[in-house]
Amino acid sequence: MKAVIQRVSRASVKTEGRLISEIGQGLLILIGISPQDDISDIQWLSNKIANLRIFNDEKKIMNLSLIDTGADAIIVSQFTLLANTKKGNRPSYINAATPDIAIPLYEEFIRVFEKQVQKKVGTGSFGADMQIDLQNDGPVTIVIDTRNK
Repeated sequence: MKAVIQRVSRASVKTEGRLISEIGQGLLILIGISPQDDISDIQWLSNKIANLRIFNDEKKIMNLSLIDTGADAIIVSQFTLLANTKKGNRPSYINAATPDIAIPLYEEFIRVFEKQVQKKVGTGSFGADMQIDLQNDGPVTIVIDTRNK
């Protein structure tokens, strides 16, 4: 499982011109799921992201987590994070899980993360063509891969 975490001042997700999720300060979390991922990856990654100290404290030092700040989050499934670009110029997505595997893991990640941060989070629409608008704050962008735990 791979995640791209962006600290944002604001973020929103639309599909077919309809607003699905919108937050102010918080995290936009893009999740790529592989066929090898399981509940242990979900639990580890959820805990890591919820406790990642990337928000500023009163001294402007990145020392606070999403849990500490009570900020919001949006979680979006993005299979392209698992693109293989070794050969040629057309990425291969063979490393991404098929929807029958990815959807239940994505939904479980959301449930586990919400329990971890003790609040509802915004989501994307799995498999839909989405437009994501965000203002990266910092900019702060972190990439985490559960294969490197």
